[in-house]
Amino acid sequence: MSTLNGLKLTNAKRPQSASPMVLRRNKISRQLSEQIELARCMEQGTEYAPTRVRMVRDKTTGERTSVSSAKRVKPWWFTSDTNKVCVQVRYGTRVLDLARGKNSIEVASATELISALETVKRCVELGELDAHIQLASEAVRERFKK
Repeated sequence: MSTLNGLKLTNAKRPQSASPMVLRRNKISRQLSEQIELARCMEQGTEYAPTRVRMVRDKTTGERTSVSSAKRVKPWWFTSDTNKVCVQVRYGTRVLDLARGKNSIEVASATELISALETVKRCVELGELDAHIQLASEAVRERFKK
């Protein structure tokens, strides 16, 4: 018990669920992490192949097994007419407007691409893009209404 005396003990309760905005931020943050890894692998000349684990039921025996399969990650960047690399931040299939009428970030090289993606990830984690994410989320929800 003497070892615990050096620690600060509190009575805390774990929250049951996070707010929807925090969940959206985490979603985009995970996607940005994948884009950063994809850009790093592209710069190094290696292939980025994340795996997804799925549960599959065998039709004959009914037994469930886990199967690893390759996950397809599409790059969010493209080369423009001026030979500059343009990055678009996406929420699902929607492209976020980062400013009024501006939906992409223009960079000159792969190293600038990685730093731009890292900057956007920091902005998302700090909540600077919450309004843009909220608009994209509402647009996605509108498509499901009948």
